Amino acid sequence: MLVGEVARLVGISVRTLHHYDEISLVVPSGRTPKGYRSYSAADVERLHQVLTYRELGFVLEDIAALLDDPSVDAMAHLVRQRELLDAQIDRLHRMAAAVDKMMEARKMGIQLTPDEQREVFGDDWLGEEYSAEAEERWGQSEAWTQSQSRTASFTKEDWTRVKAETDALEADFATALGKGVPVDSDEAAVLAERHRASIERYYDCSYEMHVCLGEMYIADERFTKHYDDVAPGLAQYLRDAIVANAEGK
Repeated sequence: MLVGEVARLVGISVRTLHHYDEISLVVPSGRTPKGYRSYSAADVERLHQVLTYRELGFVLEDIAALLDDPSVDAMAHLVRQRELLDAQIDRLHRMAAAVDKMMEARKMGIQLTPDEQREVFGDDWLGEEYSAEAEERWGQSEAWTQSQSRTASFTKEDWTRVKAETDALEADFATALGKGVPVDSDEAAVLAERHRASIERYYDCSYEMHVCLGEMYIADERFTKHYDDVAPGLAQYLRDAIVANAEGK
């Protein structure tokens, strides 16, 4: 292959190929009768190895030393490059996940750093997982607009307080479940009202809306797992208490 063909194949400039030849990093093994550089399959393979090491952050001098080491064969280079690429892919995935979390937090009006989000909500915070889904499903609704408006000015201290109140409410529901408090009792109704009030931090929550949320807690296995991790059967108990409270109004 001539230099122009190789440049197009690997996506670099002819000037770069000339430079690699000049520093003896990738030297074409042949010349045409007119004196043009001619690259063999082995030359192109070496070029791919150079470009991979470059992508991984190696400087040209170190790449030359690696590739010209007689104790390391081509397969060993490929194995090494694969390991390094896997490590870089993992790092990029972590970076992408962090950016996603920051984007989701912004969409939800949460002006916290990623470390602050983990500190406040913990690793299993449901809000991050559902923010994009929630915007897709309800982004045009009045409830979504209210939620964005009401949380826009929340500080870290505000969210810390919200998290503490939410944990306390879930613990009180779990205690009621453990004591066998009937879902249609006054005690359960008080808890259901506390839950509805917690939702109204974000948007107006009618009893009909509250029942819809209760149904979602048992229909969506992610919510079910969250509540049942607090206490087995809590998702169903919470749903039933919400429904009973709405029916009594």
